[in-house]
Amino acid sequence: MTSNSTQLLTNKVIMITGSGRGIGAAAAKLFAQQGASVMLVARTESELLKVRDEITASGGEADYFTADLSAASNIEKAVKATVERYGRLDGAFNNAGIGVTVSSLLDENEEDFDLIQSVNYKGVWLSMKAQIKAMLETSGSGAIVNTSSVGSLKGNPGLGAYGASKRGVNSLTQTAAIEYGPVGIRVNAIAPGTTMTDMIQQWVSINPEIIEQISAKTPLRRPAEPLEIAQAAAWLLSDYASFITGVILPVDGGLSA
Repeated sequence: MTSNSTQLLTNKVIMITGSGRGIGAAAAKLFAQQGASVMLVARTESELLKVRDEITASGGEADYFTADLSAASNIEKAVKATVERYGRLDGAFNNAGIGVTVSSLLDENEEDFDLIQSVNYKGVWLSMKAQIKAMLETSGSGAIVNTSSVGSLKGNPGLGAYGASKRGVNSLTQTAAIEYGPVGIRVNAIAPGTTMTDMIQQWVSINPEIIEQISAKTPLRRPAEPLEIAQAAAWLLSDYASFITGVILPVDGGLSA
């Protein structure tokens, strides 16, 4: 464990959605190492159990709640469980989302479009509504970080619906930052570039050269590891970012430069 003098998130209670694997799991472990009590939220209990057990085995504080984050009632229950378990809510990392296969606008079907918007966009909206309410009722202030994507910053050929859902997250983030900044709640988003998650691995199975192709356009010439994205989220949730709100922060190795 890191010493208290260098911990970013000491004594903070943070809810993390999509925390069973990938960026969310890396964030859960990092936040706990940095002194936070974390509530893990995702659909798959076996994944949540694994992450929770890894955290507690290392001396961290974690619990979990299984939920489908496209339903308002499930999100409200997850937030309620967090407050009941830890007494308050100080922060949230809304990382839950679904990936898609690369396809043109004409090849995308309506069912996939609706699912992407329901989870990636509406899920963040529902989460923030419940989280902000809980923060106001318990801590009186707080910080939220939403996961967007570098693909939200401009046109995104082959990933039109995905990019649109993440651009919607950007708008929600900035609107919430303006509305709730006066009461002490900061709201930011991170926009990861190519990151070695399950979605990227699926793309590699279809196009084995895709990592090299994207890395050639990235100034740092490589993809990110999930921990590197989680580190940016941890900083934005910490008091070191106390005067930062309404920001969509690219964490992309320079891809959007």
